[in-house]
Amino acid sequence: MTRIVPVLELNRLNQGLSERRAFLADLRSAARDVGFFYLAGHGIGRSEIDDVLSAARSFFALPEADKLAIEMVNSSHFRGYTRTGGELTKGKADWREQLDIGVEREAIAQKPGLPVWTRLQGPNQWPASLPQLRPALIGWQEKATAVAIRLLKAFALALEQRADAFDPIYADQPNHRMKIVRYPGRDAAEGDQGVGAHKDGGFLTLLLQDEHKGLQVEYEGHWVDVDPIPGTLVVNIGELLELASNGYLRATVHRVVTPPAGVERISVPFFFSARLDATIPLLTLPEELAVQSRGPASDPDNPLFRDVGTNVLKSRLRSHPDVASRHYSDLLTKDFAAA
Repeated sequence: MTRIVPVLELNRLNQGLSERRAFLADLRSAARDVGFFYLAGHGIGRSEIDDVLSAARSFFALPEADKLAIEMVNSSHFRGYTRTGGELTKGKADWREQLDIGVEREAIAQKPGLPVWTRLQGPNQWPASLPQLRPALIGWQEKATAVAIRLLKAFALALEQRADAFDPIYADQPNHRMKIVRYPGRDAAEGDQGVGAHKDGGFLTLLLQDEHKGLQVEYEGHWVDVDPIPGTLVVNIGELLELASNGYLRATVHRVVTPPAGVERISVPFFFSARLDATIPLLTLPEELAVQSRGPASDPDNPLFRDVGTNVLKSRLRSHPDVASRHYSDLLTKDFAAA
């Protein structure tokens, strides 16, 4: 049986010119035709994968009071813990609990005239009772960032651009975010939305899964399972690459189905994006690629902006209405994109 979601070996980039060209062609095809692929040969060892999954399980095993002490609603930067059902996708609750962290930076002092998205930058929240969590997750961010940058440069080459085509919009201060996620099992009668159908908003998402399935990608009008393959990361492109390529590359709709009762699923998604102050360029593609560009997808209920900070803030406000209500009430009655 043909595998719909292909497996690509990143180390083919370093195996001579012929193999490099073949890899770039496979990368372009996978990203355009399916939008998802498994990534092997990425250089992250099995022990490092096991360590971050173990750290995630240790966090979710904490007493509820310890997790709620760093609840996301306490953070205007959308960092921290979200209890099961606390995040929304298209207005419906996702059946998962999670911890969101981002780049560890100082908050920007607010003053009149600053773009509203500057309020997103700031520190993470960490559980006092699990001090080993911070170095484990920061370490994973560093490893995933290195892989994401190698992939982004490969995407630039696959689109017949200079390898550094995207450097100006992520260099020095890339905006990346990650979660550790636990999907508790539940009875079928309660519904199966682990995460509702959606697209990702950044450049690339690198997903680490445990041994339990649940991820599905929309392909030719059907849902296709993206079951775990040990040692691999699952990669999908986000809306920023869709914008930059004028729709030659298309961010793909995907979802997570809740595991059955008595089973829990752990995942670690890492979202690599551009600087919050960046504007996404429109690449000039060679004619043979340009004629296949479809333009970025348009959703009247969820418009795309080339201003990265505006896109990120829009997504956060929609997904976490409790944080929006507490920290961004001034934006909820007006068009924040114009603020």
